[in-house]
Amino acid sequence: MTTSPARSPRLPLIATLVLAVAGVVLLTAPNAPSRPATSAAPGAVVSTSVVSATARSSRSPRTGAPASVMASNASTQSASASARPPHGEGVAGDAAIQTSLEDAWPADLAADDEHTLLAAGRGLLRAEATGTGRANWPALFGDPGQAIAPAFATARFRIQAAIARRDGSPDKAVVHLVWAGTDRGGTYTDRRITDWHFTRTSTKGASTWTPQPRT
Repeated sequence: MTTSPARSPRLPLIATLVLAVAGVVLLTAPNAPSRPATSAAPGAVVSTSVVSATARSSRSPRTGAPASVMASNASTQSASASARPPHGEGVAGDAAIQTSLEDAWPADLAADDEHTLLAAGRGLLRAEATGTGRANWPALFGDPGQAIAPAFATARFRIQAAIARRDGSPDKAVVHLVWAGTDRGGTYTDRRITDWHFTRTSTKGASTWTPQPRT
């Protein structure tokens, strides 16, 4: 004959307590219906923290300028750089080089002075590079018969752009030239740069721009 194990008297008591607590909770819970979640309507106010973050991200970390301004400046610089033609562009690219020079160094000389200086600077560069016209400046090039042979062929020499500007004083100026040419070895190179410096001298009320020896 077998006997069933005795049941613990604590199990019914625990179950009764659990049911009693559950009933109390259900009776005391609020009866207000839950509200469904709604999405923000168009035009709703955005969190101020989001606005602040957006404002911070739209400004330069160094200057505090709006990103749109920084982008505009960057695009202007990019356009200026792209205005310069690539090497080997030929005569078609000379106008872009001239414009780039004029944009970089605004005019600061009287029109007559600028015209005189440009003519002299072009002539001096041609004389130095090809030998043509050296007799016009004996103080700079010496006796044409004993001068050093020109390094560039006249036929392939071309001045691509030139500007004349003050050189730190109203009585000093510099002619900045960009040019192309083929040397005696047959190598063609464009966008070469040469500067000729001048000083203004006055004689009997007339002023003259005198070129200075290149060092």
